[in-house]
Amino acid sequence: MSEPLVSVIIPVWNGERFLAEAVESVLNQTYPPHEVIVVDDGSTDGSAGVVKNFGASVRYCFQTRSGAAAARNQGLELAGGDFFAFLDADDIWVKDKLARQMESFKDNPELDMVFGNVRQFYSHASGTVFNDESEIIPGYVPGTMLIKRASFSQAGKFSTQWRVGEFIDWYLRAVELGLKSFLVPHVLLMRRIHDANMGIRERTSRIDYVKIVKASLDRRRKGAAEKEQ
Repeated sequence: MSEPLVSVIIPVWNGERFLAEAVESVLNQTYPPHEVIVVDDGSTDGSAGVVKNFGASVRYCFQTRSGAAAARNQGLELAGGDFFAFLDADDIWVKDKLARQMESFKDNPELDMVFGNVRQFYSHASGTVFNDESEIIPGYVPGTMLIKRASFSQAGKFSTQWRVGEFIDWYLRAVELGLKSFLVPHVLLMRRIHDANMGIRERTSRIDYVKIVKASLDRRRKGAAEKEQ
């Protein structure tokens, strides 16, 4: 039997500094992806040129500035794989990221999605800095997730109403639906901390996190009340 196909979606907005590293980390996987789709969310820098340097290895799609959630959704519309994976344009996968996750699915076919640990590192003007082992954390983030196409469809697309936290909103909906997940006990993602991270750019939108969690609690309470009736 042929191996399941994995579609990788990379949203980018003015990310030319680190985008090539991100794409290379996907193309160098020991479990090769079926396709790599970069969705350019209205970049005004050289991001398009970076992608085009990869030639036919990477599919490029441009959209007017609409946010990361809309960019991921656009990539999903184009994706043809059996599994979906995501990577931010400033982060890096370890070489066996997909291989370890596909092994988990083989060991437990009932799983819907598989995550892994994250190691954070810092990019300064003076270079890259890795801190000690305390920087390794469980990674329930888009960049570590590998999910079956059918399972993703159950939870639906990413909500575009949030400026930040759209993945938390999606993940909470997936948990509420009972999707089964597993965390691989290995570092799968190298998460870059730098001066232009989304969390830094969108400080004023952090209230979205509170609203997202409240919306999830409200849905759970409503569901529990309906069961009691």
